[in-house]
Amino acid sequence: MDLETFTPASGRLEPRAALRSDAPSLDLNGTWRFRLSPTAGVPDDFARPDYDDTGWDDLPVPSHWVLQGHGAPAYTNVSFPIPIDPPHVPDENPTGDYRRAFDLPEGWTGGRLRFDGVESFARIWLNGHELGFTTGSRLPAEYDAAPYLRPGRNVLAVRVHQWSAATYLEDQDMWWLPGIFRDVTLTRSTADVFVHASYQDGRGTLSFEGTGTLSVPELGIDGLEPGAEITVDVEPWTAETPRLYEAVVTCPGETVRVRVGFRTISIVDGVLLANGRPLLLKGVNRHEFHPERGRAVPYETMREDVLLMKRHNVNAVRTSHYPPHPDFLDLCDELGLWVIDECDLETHGFGQVGWRANPTDDPRYADALLDRMRRMVERDKNHPSIIMWSLGNEAGVGRNLAVMSAWTRDRDPSRPLHYEGDRSCEHTDVYSRMYASHAEVEAIGRYEEDPLDDPELDARRRAMPFMQCEYAHAMGNGPGGLAEYQELFERYPRLAGGFIWEWIDHGLAHPTHEYAYGGDYGEPVHDGNFVIDGLVFPDRTPSPGLLDLKKVFEPVRFEFGDGVVRVANHYGFTDLSHLRFTATVQAEGETIAEHPLDVPAAGGECKLPEPADGPNGERWLTVRAVLAEDLPWAPAGHEVAWGQALLARPEPREHIATEAFTHTGTGSGTGTGRGFRRGGELTVGGCVFDAATGRLVRLFGTEVEGPRLDLWRAPTDNDRAAGLEARWRALGLHRLTHRVDDISTADGLTVRTRVAPADTDLGMVATYRWTFDGGLRLLLDIEPEGDWRDPIPRLGVTMSLPGPAVDRVTWFGLGPGEVYPDTGMAARVGRWSATVESMQTPYVYPQENGHRADVRWAELGGFRVSGEPVFGLTVRRWSALELAAARHRPDLVAGERVYVHLDLAHQGIGTATCGPGPLPAYDLMARRATLRVRFTQP
Repeated sequence: MDLETFTPASGRLEPRAALRSDAPSLDLNGTWRFRLSPTAGVPDDFARPDYDDTGWDDLPVPSHWVLQGHGAPAYTNVSFPIPIDPPHVPDENPTGDYRRAFDLPEGWTGGRLRFDGVESFARIWLNGHELGFTTGSRLPAEYDAAPYLRPGRNVLAVRVHQWSAATYLEDQDMWWLPGIFRDVTLTRSTADVFVHASYQDGRGTLSFEGTGTLSVPELGIDGLEPGAEITVDVEPWTAETPRLYEAVVTCPGETVRVRVGFRTISIVDGVLLANGRPLLLKGVNRHEFHPERGRAVPYETMREDVLLMKRHNVNAVRTSHYPPHPDFLDLCDELGLWVIDECDLETHGFGQVGWRANPTDDPRYADALLDRMRRMVERDKNHPSIIMWSLGNEAGVGRNLAVMSAWTRDRDPSRPLHYEGDRSCEHTDVYSRMYASHAEVEAIGRYEEDPLDDPELDARRRAMPFMQCEYAHAMGNGPGGLAEYQELFERYPRLAGGFIWEWIDHGLAHPTHEYAYGGDYGEPVHDGNFVIDGLVFPDRTPSPGLLDLKKVFEPVRFEFGDGVVRVANHYGFTDLSHLRFTATVQAEGETIAEHPLDVPAAGGECKLPEPADGPNGERWLTVRAVLAEDLPWAPAGHEVAWGQALLARPEPREHIATEAFTHTGTGSGTGTGRGFRRGGELTVGGCVFDAATGRLVRLFGTEVEGPRLDLWRAPTDNDRAAGLEARWRALGLHRLTHRVDDISTADGLTVRTRVAPADTDLGMVATYRWTFDGGLRLLLDIEPEGDWRDPIPRLGVTMSLPGPAVDRVTWFGLGPGEVYPDTGMAARVGRWSATVESMQTPYVYPQENGHRADVRWAELGGFRVSGEPVFGLTVRRWSALELAAARHRPDLVAGERVYVHLDLAHQGIGTATCGPGPLPAYDLMARRATLRVRFTQP
């Protein structure tokens, strides 16, 4: 068989809809016999029914053979793992042979063999007869099995080649994972139905294509003929209100069921509409992924994904970059997500050779590209959740896009077409971009984008809604800038929102690294940890980025005034009647009052209860919107939105006279009632300093090192991508030197130092002023010297303590999770407590994490540190240098010290791994600054 053919298939039946049928079917999933060969040139005698496969291994289907101990996975983003020489492939072509014997039920006649997903080129035999071959890995293929089925025992044989001419269409920023990874079924269903269900002004119009008759008992529709049309009163389908009606189509030999959702997608005056209302997409891109199973994702995991999305206020998903398992789309219909269904097409690697020989513009590939589009549309055409068809992703431009779009418009004019790769939008209905900056998004929202050279195409594009099919790259710590993007989407009607890249970290379970990324399997060509770029970790634990996204995407907003809260409804299609509202007052993080709020269904102004009496302290009001009753995607009490307002600040602390430090010289020491003094030390109130260096060495009995000025942080993925890490290391900010210039005890203890890296004249003058007024107060003045042109990583001090000294940290400030200048929208002011271990964010690729912001006070073992007024706090069992050196989570091993960072500021995070860096407002430039903190005993 020629693997280098442009023909997409042979022997395959015409594509049809994925339907729930009562026709008999036989599940052929399970344990198959398997043999892996290093090349394609293996005899095909294994397809004979009597072939002896006793020496073969067992392999589960669905699965990927490289995740079952046969070969190894490989990750690339853009690069092809084979030479770019279409349609040719290397001789080194891993080839998997599969065999499955099954017994045909008594009386069985006819049937089709259906493969829902095989990567990448499959030949199929039944009882020794070759049925044909198929390509298009993430699309179904059906074959007529009737002529070759036998009563009793049957043998199905499949040969899967990893590389073929079709490989050049599947370069989709993911692990290369060959095998039969979706379901295999023998079915006697042959039905194909296309239900059309539109909605306008409370009325739904229903018709269908196919054979037989259609009934919807709930709507009183019975015996509707193909091509006939009926209009009835209905409730519309939206992602917020996913109303489905069960339709029954009685076909020759079988009955199929279709869940019908009435909705209409349109574009009017450059605005994307659903059922006549503006549609704002709050979306994510979702690859199919499981850390043990790859793209063979169990149904329970798909459902978990949809539930997590709904619970974090996500309302849309783009199926990057191929059609998902059809069960996922059923879940989107049922639970409510707007979907862009994307064709199984990406040729990104051709961009590295100037797009030469790109299949998108190669007429020899026209049939293959059209075949993929047809199979997606025909399979998925009955899903109300699908609001757009996407021609593919990052496949350049070319004549084959016109072929795909023309067929799709003719087949299904009810859905707009999407494709980002062609800026002219010649074959699409929406203007789509990736990673446009905030400034560019605003310009497009104002219709002020740079014009196209062709005036006609330019005018056509300006009449389109705009969306970011990818933005805010969620790699590592981040993404930053979410709130600013969302504000733009909501301000300009032309902006239809967008989709975060992406849903999940593609970390494969690994015995040594915990989770593996590119290069961990010895791949000669790979893209490292660029596959670790999700809003949830591989085990689907939400990252801080997803928690921030939930806050940014909130469908309810709160504004506070004198004694009132204004509640704004940001749902597009429903009111607030399904929510319950509460107002809670806390003093220093302790609840002192809680009241229900009577919020109108449409939103509006609501009077707040009178302030309650309680202890003195900083008081905050928190208003929460939670589900009033159970919904299919979350239980009653699930928090949908919240807002906070400061009610009162604490009364000023009374001034306490400052006590002097005592220099004990070299004598035997004297007692003071507060502690014991010994030569060479400066002591006051149980706090001890080294007299020669002025450094704090004991704090209320706890041995400490520091605090010392620190400018370094373990670089984030975004820091690296923005070039900041390289500039920071070139400057030497990770290897600062400290010089004591002066020590004075005239008024407390003053230590003037200069902090600078080697081989530069840049530096920081850091003056520590220590006083004791019942607690140990530090006033640190920082003044830069020289021409600092680049942002710096952080500005603060670092101190370390013995490991056992701190196990748990309690703090009053923003929490419970991490916060950086342009992230942390999910954090709220409160009193929080966590172990040192749980304060770490477990990014798959270790990096700066765990910073708590706007901390008023924190208790760390034997002391409390208070801000004057606030500070940033990070507590770890490893240093920033150790964190920066780690490449996987297990590299981080708790040492003998706990490292405490008390910060004034951090550099912003941004999304430079793919997209813009931090907005200028979040750049941390060297400047004069003062840190004020006070240490006391709890």
